[in-house]
Amino acid sequence: MPIIKSAKKRVKLNKKAAVRNAKTKKSVKLALKQFKTALKDGKNLPKKQSSLQSNIDKAAKKNVIHKNKANRLKSRMAKQAKASSKTTTKKAAPKAKKTVKKTK
Repeated sequence: MPIIKSAKKRVKLNKKAAVRNAKTKKSVKLALKQFKTALKDGKNLPKKQSSLQSNIDKAAKKNVIHKNKANRLKSRMAKQAKASSKTTTKKAAPKAKKTVKKTK
């Protein structure tokens, strides 16, 4: 245990910061998990994507995660969302062939 008053204050502040950082990290992990489940189900994907993006931005702003890691996570998320939207549109609406009758 520290003896100096300022060192005691730093211990208190570090504990508060650790709790705050853990909460922020947990919210990012939870949003990432929800995004992945929404990706599999195909439901509420834009809402989960925006939620994850905002949580990642907040964590990067608070220096809980590095800004390059935040950008990398957002980029990967966008690629996955785009790929899933392409596959769902192809499966959902197959085009029917038109038949043309020839007359003499």
